[in-house]
Amino acid sequence: MQQPFGVILAGGLSGRMGGGDKTLLPLGGRPLLSHVIARIDPQVAALALNANGDPARFAGFGLPVLADPVAGHPGPLAGVLAGLDWAAAQGGDSIVTVAADTPFFPGDLVPRLLWAAEGMAVPLALAASRGPEGLHLQPTFGLWPVALRDGLRQALAAGTRKVRVWAEEQGAQVAEFPAPGLDPFFNINTPDDLARAETMLAG
Repeated sequence: MQQPFGVILAGGLSGRMGGGDKTLLPLGGRPLLSHVIARIDPQVAALALNANGDPARFAGFGLPVLADPVAGHPGPLAGVLAGLDWAAAQGGDSIVTVAADTPFFPGDLVPRLLWAAEGMAVPLALAASRGPEGLHLQPTFGLWPVALRDGLRQALAAGTRKVRVWAEEQGAQVAEFPAPGLDPFFNINTPDDLARAETMLAG
């Protein structure tokens, strides 16, 4: 299997942050998106950003910007499909997706997703954090095979929206990441979350 391509999912509306691009908000003196790029870029063969609207606002990051192929902001699954179509055009056979608002995700995300999917005819795996309260699936962090893109396109057209449901229907495996204290998949949804992330970064 080739090294996966990477896709950062930033197609949401950032409603709890008051709208706009929360990925461009400053964290530690640089855009939140910069932290996400720094974590995923060394782990993948190439990297793109899934975002809607004017792509020029992301020009400074030097990434291809992929719009949802389905209208109406249907959610992360549309971003997954955009990434699969992009990877297929580049000759790739899989992608790994990460959320654009999660700056502390594991530096070994990709190898552990690959390990979880090892032996599958069509390798598909989702990340999950295991903390004191049990296992918490992180469905926007996943390994997705290009071979499933036509099936995903049909599912989206039929109204499927939940990442977890569709992935589990395809037999997705789970890659567990220990989270005894801070969950590495902590994501920034609100101004309070952003303030907490600043504290975490400083610590």
